[in-house]
Amino acid sequence: MSMQPKGPGEIPVETVRVARAAFPKGSLAIRVRDELGVLFADEEFADLFASRGRPAWSPGGLGLVSVLQFVEGLTDRQAAEAVRARIDYKYALGLRLDDPGFDFSVLSEFRDRLAGADGGRRVLDGVLAAAREKGLLKSAGRARTDSTHVLSSARELCWLEQVAETLRAALNALAQAAPGWLSEVAEPDWFRHYAARAEDTRFPKARTKRDEVGSRIGRDGTLLLEAVFAADAPAAVRALDEVEILRQVWVQHFHRVEGEVRRRGPKDRPPGALRLVNPYDPEARVGVKRDTMWDGYKVHLTETCEPGVPNLITNVATTVATVPDSIMAADIHAALADRGCLPAEHWVDAGYPNAAQIVTARHTHGVDLQGPLADNTTTQSDGPYSLDAFTIDWEGEQVTCPGDVTTTQWYPRTDSGGRAVIRVRFRHSECRPCPHRTDCLGSPTGQRREIMLRPREEHQAIHDRRAEQHTDAWKQRYQVRAGVEGTISQAVGRCDLRRTRYRGLTKTSLQHQLTGAAINLIRIDAHHTDAPRARTRVSHFAKLRPADQPADGAKHQGRN
Repeated sequence: MSMQPKGPGEIPVETVRVARAAFPKGSLAIRVRDELGVLFADEEFADLFASRGRPAWSPGGLGLVSVLQFVEGLTDRQAAEAVRARIDYKYALGLRLDDPGFDFSVLSEFRDRLAGADGGRRVLDGVLAAAREKGLLKSAGRARTDSTHVLSSARELCWLEQVAETLRAALNALAQAAPGWLSEVAEPDWFRHYAARAEDTRFPKARTKRDEVGSRIGRDGTLLLEAVFAADAPAAVRALDEVEILRQVWVQHFHRVEGEVRRRGPKDRPPGALRLVNPYDPEARVGVKRDTMWDGYKVHLTETCEPGVPNLITNVATTVATVPDSIMAADIHAALADRGCLPAEHWVDAGYPNAAQIVTARHTHGVDLQGPLADNTTTQSDGPYSLDAFTIDWEGEQVTCPGDVTTTQWYPRTDSGGRAVIRVRFRHSECRPCPHRTDCLGSPTGQRREIMLRPREEHQAIHDRRAEQHTDAWKQRYQVRAGVEGTISQAVGRCDLRRTRYRGLTKTSLQHQLTGAAINLIRIDAHHTDAPRARTRVSHFAKLRPADQPADGAKHQGRN
Protein backbone atom coordinates (compact mmCIF):
# COMPACT_ATOMS: atom_id res chain seq x y z
CA MET A 1 0.00 0.00 0.00
CA SER A 2 1.13 3.57 -0.64
CA MET A 3 0.53 6.74 1.30
CA GLN A 4 -0.75 9.91 -0.28
CA PRO A 5 -0.41 12.59 2.41
CA LYS A 6 -3.33 14.91 2.92
CA GLY A 7 -3.38 18.13 4.84
CA PRO A 8 -5.33 18.30 8.08
CA GLY A 9 -8.17 20.18 6.42
CA GLU A 10 -11.27 21.55 8.09
CA ILE A 11 -14.01 19.49 9.66
CA PRO A 12 -16.98 19.34 7.24
CA VAL A 13 -19.70 21.83 8.19
CA GLU A 14 -22.43 19.19 8.32
CA THR A 15 -20.28 16.98 10.60
CA VAL A 16 -19.78 19.95 12.96
CA ARG A 17 -23.51 20.74 13.01
CA VAL A 18 -24.61 17.18 13.76
CA ALA A 19 -21.85 16.60 16.33
CA ARG A 20 -22.75 19.79 18.22
CA ALA A 21 -26.41 18.81 18.21
CA ALA A 22 -25.73 15.22 19.31
CA PHE A 23 -23.12 16.17 21.94
CA PRO A 24 -24.07 19.61 23.30
CA LYS A 25 -21.61 19.11 26.18
CA GLY A 26 -19.00 17.49 23.94
CA SER A 27 -17.22 14.16 24.33
CA LEU A 28 -13.62 13.17 24.82
CA ALA A 29 -13.03 12.68 21.09
CA ILE A 30 -14.63 16.04 20.28
CA ARG A 31 -12.72 17.90 22.99
CA VAL A 32 -9.43 16.33 21.88
CA ARG A 33 -9.93 17.78 18.40
CA ASP A 34 -11.06 21.16 19.76
CA GLU A 35 -8.31 21.54 22.36
CA LEU A 36 -5.31 19.84 20.71
CA GLY A 37 -6.14 20.09 17.02
CA VAL A 38 -4.81 17.46 14.62
CA LEU A 39 -2.52 15.23 16.66
CA PHE A 40 -0.85 13.24 13.88
CA ALA A 41 0.05 14.29 10.35
CA ASP A 42 0.28 11.69 7.59
CA GLU A 43 3.84 12.76 6.83
CA GLU A 44 4.99 11.54 10.25
CA PHE A 45 4.39 7.96 9.09
CA ALA A 46 5.66 8.32 5.52
CA ASP A 47 8.55 5.88 6.03
CA LEU A 48 6.10 3.10 6.94
CA PHE A 49 4.47 3.02 3.50
CA ALA A 50 5.62 2.47 -0.07
CA SER A 51 5.63 5.26 -2.62
CA ARG A 52 3.51 3.23 -5.07
CA GLY A 53 0.48 1.02 -4.77
CA ARG A 54 -3.11 1.24 -3.63
CA PRO A 55 -3.65 4.33 -1.44
CA ALA A 56 -3.80 3.57 2.26
CA TRP A 57 -6.27 5.04 4.72
CA SER A 58 -4.85 8.13 6.43
CA PRO A 59 -2.08 6.90 8.81
CA GLY A 60 -2.51 10.04 10.91
CA GLY A 61 -6.16 9.14 11.34
CA LEU A 62 -5.29 5.53 12.13
CA GLY A 63 -2.89 6.76 14.81
CA LEU A 64 -5.68 8.73 16.49
CA VAL A 65 -8.09 5.81 16.20
CA SER A 66 -5.50 3.50 17.77
CA VAL A 67 -5.19 5.80 20.80
CA LEU A 68 -8.96 6.29 21.15
CA GLN A 69 -9.30 2.51 20.92
CA PHE A 70 -7.23 2.16 24.10
CA VAL A 71 -9.07 5.05 25.76
CA GLU A 72 -12.31 3.10 25.51
CA GLY A 73 -10.96 -0.45 25.54
CA LEU A 74 -12.33 -1.29 22.08
CA THR A 75 -11.51 -4.26 19.90
CA ASP A 76 -10.45 -3.67 16.30
CA ARG A 77 -13.98 -4.42 15.07
CA GLN A 78 -15.52 -2.03 17.59
CA ALA A 79 -13.02 0.73 16.75
CA ALA A 80 -13.68 0.39 13.01
CA GLU A 81 -17.43 0.43 13.71
CA ALA A 82 -17.01 3.59 15.81
CA VAL A 83 -15.31 5.36 12.87
CA ARG A 84 -18.13 4.29 10.59
CA ALA A 85 -21.08 5.00 12.90
CA ARG A 86 -20.18 7.49 15.65
CA ILE A 87 -20.48 11.21 15.10
CA ASP A 88 -17.81 12.17 17.67
CA TYR A 89 -15.22 9.95 15.97
CA LYS A 90 -16.02 11.49 12.57
CA TYR A 91 -15.63 14.93 14.15
CA ALA A 92 -12.25 14.06 15.69
CA LEU A 93 -11.02 12.63 12.37
CA GLY A 94 -12.50 15.40 10.22
CA LEU A 95 -14.64 12.99 8.14
CA ARG A 96 -17.86 13.52 6.24
CA LEU A 97 -20.99 11.96 7.70
CA ASP A 98 -21.18 9.45 4.84
CA ASP A 99 -17.53 8.36 5.09
CA PRO A 100 -17.53 4.52 5.22
CA GLY A 101 -14.34 4.28 7.30
CA PHE A 102 -12.18 1.18 6.86
CA ASP A 103 -12.18 -2.55 7.42
CA PHE A 104 -11.16 -3.56 10.94
CA SER A 105 -8.15 -5.51 9.61
CA VAL A 106 -6.52 -2.20 8.65
CA LEU A 107 -5.82 -1.50 12.33
CA SER A 108 -3.90 -4.76 12.73
CA GLU A 109 -1.85 -4.03 9.60
CA PHE A 110 -1.14 -0.51 10.86
CA ARG A 111 0.08 -1.82 14.22
CA ASP A 112 2.41 -4.21 12.41
CA ARG A 113 3.94 -1.23 10.62
CA LEU A 114 4.22 0.73 13.87
CA ALA A 115 5.75 -2.17 15.77
CA GLY A 116 8.49 -2.65 13.20
CA ALA A 117 9.61 0.99 13.38
CA ASP A 118 9.14 1.88 17.07
CA GLY A 119 6.05 3.72 15.92
CA GLY A 120 4.38 3.57 19.30
CA ARG A 121 6.89 6.10 20.56
CA ARG A 122 5.94 8.43 17.70
CA VAL A 123 2.32 8.26 18.78
CA LEU A 124 3.14 9.06 22.41
CA ASP A 125 5.49 11.86 21.29
CA GLY A 126 2.72 13.32 19.12
CA VAL A 127 0.39 13.65 22.11
CA LEU A 128 3.18 15.15 24.25
CA ALA A 129 4.10 17.65 21.52
CA ALA A 130 0.49 18.84 21.28
CA ALA A 131 0.26 19.11 25.06
CA ARG A 132 3.49 21.10 25.24
CA GLU A 133 2.24 23.50 22.55
CA LYS A 134 -0.88 24.15 24.62
CA GLY A 135 1.12 24.68 27.82
CA LEU A 136 -0.13 21.48 29.42
CA LEU A 137 3.26 19.76 29.76
CA LYS A 138 5.71 20.92 32.42
CA SER A 139 8.60 18.49 32.47
CA ALA A 140 11.45 20.47 33.99
CA GLY A 141 10.33 20.08 37.60
CA ARG A 142 9.53 16.71 39.13
CA ALA A 143 8.80 13.30 37.65
CA ARG A 144 8.12 9.90 39.17
CA THR A 145 8.49 6.34 37.93
CA ASP A 146 7.26 2.94 38.96
CA SER A 147 6.95 -0.47 37.35
CA THR A 148 4.34 -3.20 37.33
CA HIS A 149 4.10 -6.72 36.04
CA VAL A 150 2.39 -7.61 32.77
CA LEU A 151 0.97 -11.06 32.08
CA SER A 152 1.64 -12.79 28.78
CA SER A 153 -1.35 -13.24 26.45
CA ALA A 154 -0.53 -16.96 26.39
CA ARG A 155 -1.84 -18.71 29.47
CA GLU A 156 0.52 -20.02 32.13
CA LEU A 157 1.55 -23.65 31.61
CA CYS A 158 2.75 -26.27 34.03
CA TRP A 159 5.95 -28.09 33.10
CA LEU A 160 4.27 -31.05 31.38
CA GLU A 161 2.00 -28.72 29.41
CA GLN A 162 4.98 -26.61 28.36
CA VAL A 163 7.06 -29.42 26.90
CA ALA A 164 4.02 -31.17 25.37
CA GLU A 165 2.77 -27.96 23.74
CA THR A 166 6.27 -27.12 22.50
CA LEU A 167 6.47 -30.50 20.79
CA ARG A 168 2.92 -30.20 19.43
CA ALA A 169 3.62 -26.72 18.02
CA ALA A 170 6.71 -28.05 16.24
CA LEU A 171 4.76 -31.00 14.81
CA ASN A 172 2.03 -28.70 13.51
CA ALA A 173 4.56 -26.40 11.86
CA LEU A 174 6.35 -29.35 10.27
CA ALA A 175 3.02 -30.77 9.08
CA GLN A 176 2.49 -27.58 7.10
CA ALA A 177 6.04 -27.17 5.81
CA ALA A 178 6.88 -30.81 5.00
CA PRO A 179 3.85 -33.09 5.42
CA GLY A 180 5.30 -35.98 3.40
CA TRP A 181 8.57 -36.02 5.29
CA LEU A 182 6.85 -35.82 8.68
CA SER A 183 4.53 -38.72 7.83
CA GLU A 184 7.58 -40.91 7.30
CA VAL A 185 9.41 -39.99 10.53
CA ALA A 186 6.44 -39.67 12.91
CA GLU A 187 5.93 -42.48 15.40
CA PRO A 188 2.41 -44.01 15.48
CA ASP A 189 1.87 -42.97 19.09
CA TRP A 190 2.55 -39.31 18.30
CA PHE A 191 -0.86 -38.92 16.65
CA ARG A 192 -2.51 -40.11 19.86
CA HIS A 193 -0.42 -38.03 22.25
CA TYR A 194 0.08 -34.74 20.37
CA ALA A 195 -2.87 -34.28 18.03
CA ALA A 196 -4.93 -32.48 20.70
CA ARG A 197 -3.97 -29.60 22.97
CA ALA A 198 -2.17 -30.56 26.17
CA GLU A 199 -3.98 -29.70 29.41
CA ASP A 200 -2.99 -30.49 32.95
CA THR A 201 -6.27 -32.29 33.59
CA ARG A 202 -5.35 -34.88 30.96
CA PHE A 203 -2.15 -35.88 32.73
CA PRO A 204 -2.10 -38.40 35.61
CA LYS A 205 -2.17 -37.12 39.18
CA ALA A 206 0.41 -39.47 40.68
CA ARG A 207 3.94 -38.05 40.72
CA THR A 208 5.52 -41.28 39.45
CA LYS A 209 3.22 -41.52 36.46
CA ARG A 210 3.66 -37.80 35.68
CA ASP A 211 7.42 -38.34 35.65
CA GLU A 212 6.92 -41.21 33.21
CA VAL A 213 4.87 -38.95 30.92
CA GLY A 214 7.60 -36.29 31.08
CA SER A 215 10.24 -38.88 30.15
CA ARG A 216 8.15 -40.08 27.23
CA ILE A 217 7.69 -36.52 25.92
CA GLY A 218 11.43 -35.95 26.28
CA ARG A 219 12.23 -39.06 24.24
CA ASP A 220 9.71 -38.16 21.53
CA GLY A 221 11.05 -34.61 21.20
CA THR A 222 14.61 -35.89 21.03
CA LEU A 223 13.68 -38.34 18.25
CA LEU A 224 12.04 -35.52 16.30
CA LEU A 225 15.07 -33.25 16.69
CA GLU A 226 17.40 -36.02 15.54
CA ALA A 227 15.24 -36.50 12.46
CA VAL A 228 15.11 -32.76 11.74
CA PHE A 229 18.88 -32.37 11.96
CA ALA A 230 19.68 -35.56 10.05
CA ALA A 231 21.61 -35.12 6.80
CA ASP A 232 18.72 -36.36 4.63
CA ALA A 233 16.11 -34.01 6.18
CA PRO A 234 14.86 -31.05 4.09
CA ALA A 235 16.81 -27.90 4.88
CA ALA A 236 13.58 -25.91 5.19
CA VAL A 237 12.42 -27.78 8.31
CA ARG A 238 15.47 -26.63 10.29
CA ALA A 239 14.63 -22.98 9.59
CA LEU A 240 11.20 -23.11 11.25
CA ASP A 241 10.82 -20.95 14.37
CA GLU A 242 8.87 -23.69 16.12
CA VAL A 243 11.72 -26.14 15.57
CA GLU A 244 14.25 -23.70 17.04
CA ILE A 245 12.00 -23.18 20.07
CA LEU A 246 11.74 -26.96 20.46
CA ARG A 247 15.52 -27.25 20.35
CA GLN A 248 15.99 -24.54 23.00
CA VAL A 249 13.36 -25.97 25.34
CA TRP A 250 14.84 -29.45 25.06
CA VAL A 251 18.37 -28.17 25.76
CA GLN A 252 17.04 -26.35 28.82
CA HIS A 253 15.05 -29.27 30.24
CA PHE A 254 16.52 -32.57 28.98
CA HIS A 255 19.90 -34.25 28.58
CA ARG A 256 21.26 -37.71 27.92
CA VAL A 257 22.53 -39.80 30.81
CA GLU A 258 24.12 -43.09 29.74
CA GLY A 259 22.21 -42.95 26.47
CA GLU A 260 18.83 -42.28 28.13
CA VAL A 261 16.91 -38.99 27.84
CA ARG A 262 16.28 -37.58 31.31
CA ARG A 263 14.99 -34.36 32.78
CA ARG A 264 17.63 -31.96 34.06
CA GLY A 265 17.79 -31.27 37.77
CA PRO A 266 16.83 -27.83 39.10
CA LYS A 267 20.47 -26.77 39.53
CA ASP A 268 21.34 -27.92 36.01
CA ARG A 269 18.80 -25.70 34.25
CA PRO A 270 19.59 -22.23 32.85
CA PRO A 271 18.75 -19.07 34.82
CA GLY A 272 15.29 -17.53 34.53
CA ALA A 273 16.51 -14.76 32.22
CA LEU A 274 17.23 -17.39 29.52
CA ARG A 275 14.58 -19.99 30.22
CA LEU A 276 11.60 -20.16 27.84
CA VAL A 277 8.23 -20.60 29.56
CA ASN A 278 5.75 -20.79 26.68
CA PRO A 279 6.21 -21.91 23.06
CA TYR A 280 3.57 -19.44 21.87
CA ASP A 281 5.27 -16.42 23.47
CA PRO A 282 8.98 -17.24 23.40
CA GLU A 283 10.07 -13.81 24.66
CA ALA A 284 8.04 -14.05 27.88
CA ARG A 285 9.96 -14.89 31.04
CA VAL A 286 9.17 -15.76 34.65
CA GLY A 287 9.25 -12.68 36.86
CA VAL A 288 9.37 -12.70 40.65
CA LYS A 289 8.75 -9.74 42.95
CA ARG A 290 8.36 -10.63 46.59
CA ASP A 291 5.39 -13.06 46.67
CA THR A 292 4.23 -12.32 43.11
CA MET A 293 5.31 -14.64 40.29
CA TRP A 294 4.18 -14.25 36.70
CA ASP A 295 4.97 -15.19 33.10
CA GLY A 296 5.38 -12.20 30.84
CA TYR A 297 6.88 -8.73 30.91
CA LYS A 298 7.35 -5.59 32.99
CA VAL A 299 6.45 -1.99 32.16
CA HIS A 300 7.88 1.23 33.65
CA LEU A 301 5.71 4.38 33.57
CA THR A 302 7.21 7.84 34.10
CA GLU A 303 4.95 10.87 34.60
CA THR A 304 5.19 14.52 35.48
CA CYS A 305 3.86 15.71 38.85
CA GLU A 306 3.55 19.49 38.73
CA PRO A 307 0.65 21.56 40.09
CA GLY A 308 -1.74 23.40 37.79
CA VAL A 309 -1.39 21.00 34.84
CA PRO A 310 -2.34 17.37 34.26
CA ASN A 311 0.17 14.70 35.24
CA LEU A 312 1.21 13.32 31.84
CA ILE A 313 3.09 10.13 31.06
CA THR A 314 6.35 11.14 29.41
CA ASN A 315 8.00 7.75 28.99
CA VAL A 316 6.97 4.12 28.75
CA ALA A 317 9.62 1.38 28.88
CA THR A 318 8.77 -2.31 28.45
CA THR A 319 11.16 -5.14 29.29
CA VAL A 320 10.98 -8.87 29.86
CA ALA A 321 10.00 -9.82 33.39
CA THR A 322 13.51 -10.68 34.54
CA VAL A 323 15.07 -7.24 33.98
CA PRO A 324 15.57 -5.60 37.42
CA ASP A 325 14.42 -2.05 38.13
CA SER A 326 17.93 -1.15 39.32
CA ILE A 327 19.34 -0.95 35.78
CA MET A 328 16.49 1.00 34.20
CA ALA A 329 17.17 4.56 35.42
CA ALA A 330 19.84 5.27 32.79
CA ASP A 331 17.61 4.04 29.92
CA ILE A 332 14.65 6.05 31.19
CA HIS A 333 16.73 9.23 31.48
CA ALA A 334 18.14 8.76 27.97
CA ALA A 335 14.62 8.39 26.56
CA LEU A 336 13.40 11.46 28.45
CA ALA A 337 16.38 13.45 27.18
CA ASP A 338 15.58 12.49 23.57
CA ARG A 339 12.09 13.97 23.84
CA GLY A 340 13.10 16.98 25.97
CA CYS A 341 11.28 15.82 29.10
CA LEU A 342 14.10 15.48 31.62
CA PRO A 343 13.04 16.52 35.15
CA ALA A 344 15.14 18.24 37.76
CA GLU A 345 14.03 15.70 40.37
CA HIS A 346 13.15 12.10 39.57
CA TRP A 347 11.34 10.24 42.36
CA VAL A 348 11.44 6.44 42.40
CA ASP A 349 11.00 3.60 44.87
CA ALA A 350 13.75 1.54 46.50
CA GLY A 351 14.09 -0.80 43.51
CA TYR A 352 15.64 1.84 41.22
CA PRO A 353 18.41 3.88 42.87
CA ASN A 354 21.91 2.81 43.73
CA ALA A 355 25.09 4.83 44.10
CA ALA A 356 26.16 4.41 40.47
CA GLN A 357 22.71 5.38 39.12
CA ILE A 358 22.56 8.48 41.31
CA VAL A 359 25.98 9.68 40.19
CA THR A 360 25.35 8.86 36.51
CA ALA A 361 22.01 10.67 36.50
CA ARG A 362 23.59 13.74 38.04
CA HIS A 363 26.58 13.94 35.69
CA THR A 364 25.05 12.76 32.42
CA HIS A 365 21.63 14.42 32.56
CA GLY A 366 21.66 16.82 35.50
CA VAL A 367 18.87 14.83 37.16
CA ASP A 368 18.61 14.42 40.93
CA LEU A 369 17.54 10.78 41.26
CA GLN A 370 15.62 10.56 44.53
CA GLY A 371 14.71 7.27 46.18
CA PRO A 372 15.52 5.34 49.33
CA LEU A 373 18.73 3.36 49.40
CA ALA A 374 18.90 0.11 51.34
CA ASP A 375 20.36 0.56 54.80
CA ASN A 376 23.68 -0.98 55.73
CA THR A 377 22.82 -4.29 57.41
CA THR A 378 26.35 -5.54 58.10
CA THR A 379 27.56 -6.30 61.62
CA GLN A 380 29.46 -3.01 61.81
CA SER A 381 26.70 -0.85 60.29
CA ASP A 382 26.82 1.61 63.19
CA GLY A 383 28.64 2.27 66.42
CA PRO A 384 32.20 3.46 67.17
CA TYR A 385 33.74 1.07 64.62
CA SER A 386 31.37 1.55 61.70
CA LEU A 387 32.59 2.65 58.28
CA ASP A 388 31.82 6.27 59.13
CA ALA A 389 34.34 6.09 61.98
CA PHE A 390 37.21 5.46 59.54
CA THR A 391 39.05 8.41 57.98
CA ILE A 392 39.51 7.99 54.23
CA ASP A 393 42.30 9.77 52.36
CA TRP A 394 41.11 9.43 48.78
CA GLU A 395 44.08 11.21 47.22
CA GLY A 396 46.65 9.28 49.25
CA GLU A 397 44.70 6.01 48.91
CA GLN A 398 44.91 5.16 52.58
CA VAL A 399 42.49 4.66 55.49
CA THR A 400 42.90 5.43 59.19
CA CYS A 401 40.93 3.40 61.72
CA PRO A 402 39.41 4.76 64.99
CA GLY A 403 42.52 3.46 66.79
CA ASP A 404 44.67 5.87 64.72
CA VAL A 405 46.27 3.09 62.65
CA THR A 406 46.71 3.87 58.94
CA THR A 407 46.81 1.27 56.19
CA THR A 408 47.87 1.70 52.57
CA GLN A 409 46.57 -1.67 51.38
CA TRP A 410 44.18 -0.15 48.86
CA TYR A 411 43.01 -2.48 46.05
CA PRO A 412 40.58 -1.44 43.24
CA ARG A 413 38.36 -4.39 42.37
CA THR A 414 34.96 -5.25 40.89
CA ASP A 415 32.20 -6.95 42.87
CA SER A 416 30.01 -9.88 41.77
CA GLY A 417 27.75 -7.46 39.89
CA GLY A 418 30.61 -5.97 37.88
CA ARG A 419 30.58 -2.67 39.80
CA ALA A 420 33.80 -0.88 40.75
CA VAL A 421 34.75 -1.20 44.41
CA ILE A 422 37.85 -0.59 46.55
CA ARG A 423 38.97 -3.23 48.99
CA VAL A 424 40.93 -1.91 51.97
CA ARG A 425 42.75 -4.27 54.34
CA PHE A 426 44.51 -3.73 57.65
CA ARG A 427 47.49 -5.98 58.32
CA HIS A 428 47.40 -8.74 60.90
CA SER A 429 50.27 -7.04 62.70
CA GLU A 430 48.22 -3.84 62.91
CA CYS A 431 45.00 -5.43 64.23
CA ARG A 432 46.38 -8.20 66.49
CA PRO A 433 47.74 -5.94 69.29
CA CYS A 434 44.73 -3.58 69.22
CA PRO A 435 42.74 -3.75 72.51
CA HIS A 436 39.51 -3.05 70.59
CA ARG A 437 40.04 -5.79 67.99
CA THR A 438 37.03 -7.89 69.05
CA ASP A 439 34.66 -4.90 69.02
CA CYS A 440 36.04 -3.64 65.71
CA LEU A 441 35.85 -7.01 63.95
CA GLY A 442 32.56 -8.01 65.55
CA SER A 443 33.97 -11.49 66.15
CA PRO A 444 36.34 -12.91 68.77
CA THR A 445 38.01 -15.12 66.15
CA GLY A 446 38.55 -12.41 63.53
CA GLN A 447 42.12 -11.65 62.54
CA ARG A 448 42.02 -8.28 60.79
CA ARG A 449 39.59 -5.60 59.61
CA GLU A 450 38.63 -5.28 55.96
CA ILE A 451 36.30 -2.65 54.51
CA MET A 452 34.76 -2.30 51.07
CA LEU A 453 34.42 1.17 49.52
CA ARG A 454 32.64 2.47 46.46
CA PRO A 455 34.47 5.04 44.30
CA ARG A 456 34.67 8.39 46.04
CA GLU A 457 31.64 10.09 44.52
CA GLU A 458 29.46 7.00 44.92
CA HIS A 459 30.63 6.58 48.50
CA GLN A 460 29.65 10.16 49.28
CA ALA A 461 26.28 9.74 47.51
CA ILE A 462 25.48 6.69 49.67
CA HIS A 463 26.51 8.52 52.85
CA ASP A 464 24.46 11.62 52.06
CA ARG A 465 21.34 9.75 50.91
CA ARG A 466 21.22 7.38 53.86
CA ALA A 467 21.54 10.30 56.23
CA GLU A 468 18.91 12.35 54.38
CA GLN A 469 16.27 9.67 53.89
CA HIS A 470 15.72 9.29 57.63
CA THR A 471 14.75 12.95 58.11
CA ASP A 472 11.12 14.03 58.34
CA ALA A 473 11.65 16.65 55.63
CA TRP A 474 12.81 14.05 53.08
CA LYS A 475 9.98 11.67 54.01
CA GLN A 476 7.49 14.47 53.40
CA ARG A 477 8.98 15.19 49.99
CA TYR A 478 9.06 11.49 49.13
CA GLN A 479 5.29 11.24 49.42
CA VAL A 480 5.00 12.66 45.91
CA ARG A 481 6.26 9.34 44.49
CA ALA A 482 3.20 7.44 45.70
CA GLY A 483 1.00 9.15 43.11
CA VAL A 484 2.46 7.05 40.29
CA GLU A 485 0.79 4.00 41.80
CA GLY A 486 -2.53 5.69 41.08
CA THR A 487 -1.39 6.03 37.46
CA ILE A 488 -0.66 2.33 37.26
CA SER A 489 -4.06 1.61 38.80
CA GLN A 490 -5.75 3.82 36.21
CA ALA A 491 -3.86 2.17 33.35
CA VAL A 492 -4.76 -1.30 34.64
CA GLY A 493 -8.41 -0.52 35.32
CA ARG A 494 -9.20 1.50 32.21
CA CYS A 495 -6.71 0.29 29.60
CA ASP A 496 -6.08 -3.29 30.79
CA LEU A 497 -2.35 -2.72 31.22
CA ARG A 498 -1.92 -5.83 33.35
CA ARG A 499 -2.26 -8.28 30.43
CA THR A 500 -0.73 -7.85 27.00
CA ARG A 501 -3.03 -8.20 24.01
CA TYR A 502 -0.20 -9.41 21.79
CA ARG A 503 2.71 -11.83 21.81
CA GLY A 504 6.33 -10.77 21.85
CA LEU A 505 8.19 -7.87 23.40
CA THR A 506 7.91 -5.60 20.35
CA LYS A 507 4.12 -5.65 20.13
CA THR A 508 3.73 -5.59 23.89
CA SER A 509 5.86 -2.43 23.95
CA LEU A 510 3.64 -0.92 21.26
CA GLN A 511 0.56 -1.65 23.36
CA HIS A 512 2.11 0.11 26.34
CA GLN A 513 3.09 3.18 24.29
CA LEU A 514 -0.49 3.45 23.00
CA THR A 515 -1.75 3.00 26.56
CA GLY A 516 0.47 5.87 27.72
CA ALA A 517 -0.90 8.09 24.94
CA ALA A 518 -4.46 7.10 25.85
CA ILE A 519 -3.96 7.93 29.54
CA ASN A 520 -2.58 11.33 28.52
CA LEU A 521 -5.68 12.11 26.44
CA ILE A 522 -7.90 11.03 29.33
CA ARG A 523 -6.03 13.32 31.72
CA ILE A 524 -5.97 16.29 29.35
CA ASP A 525 -9.71 15.91 28.89
CA ALA A 526 -10.22 15.67 32.66
CA HIS A 527 -8.15 18.83 33.09
CA HIS A 528 -10.28 20.80 30.62
CA THR A 529 -13.54 19.59 32.14
CA ASP A 530 -12.35 20.22 35.72
CA ALA A 531 -13.02 16.61 36.65
CA PRO A 532 -11.90 16.04 40.26
CA ARG A 533 -9.00 13.70 40.84
CA ALA A 534 -9.81 10.34 42.34
CA ARG A 535 -8.82 10.15 45.95
CA THR A 536 -7.25 7.24 47.75
CA ARG A 537 -9.91 4.89 49.09
CA VAL A 538 -9.82 4.51 52.87
CA SER A 539 -11.64 1.69 54.63
CA HIS A 540 -14.24 2.43 57.28
CA PHE A 541 -11.98 0.95 59.95
CA ALA A 542 -8.96 3.01 58.84
CA LYS A 543 -11.03 6.18 59.24
CA LEU A 544 -11.26 5.45 62.96
CA ARG A 545 -7.47 5.71 63.38
CA PRO A 546 -6.52 8.22 66.09
CA ALA A 547 -5.00 11.42 64.77
CA ASP A 548 -1.73 10.87 66.64
CA GLN A 549 -1.22 7.36 65.23
CA PRO A 550 0.69 7.33 61.90
CA ALA A 551 -0.56 5.29 58.98
CA ASP A 552 1.44 2.31 57.77
CA GLY A 553 3.18 3.50 54.59
CA ALA A 554 3.14 6.72 52.63
CA LYS A 555 -0.08 8.48 51.74
CA HIS A 556 -1.06 8.21 48.10
CA GLN A 557 -1.85 11.28 46.12
CA GLY A 558 -4.91 11.33 43.91
CA ARG A 559 -4.66 10.81 40.16
CA ASN A 560 -6.13 12.64 37.20
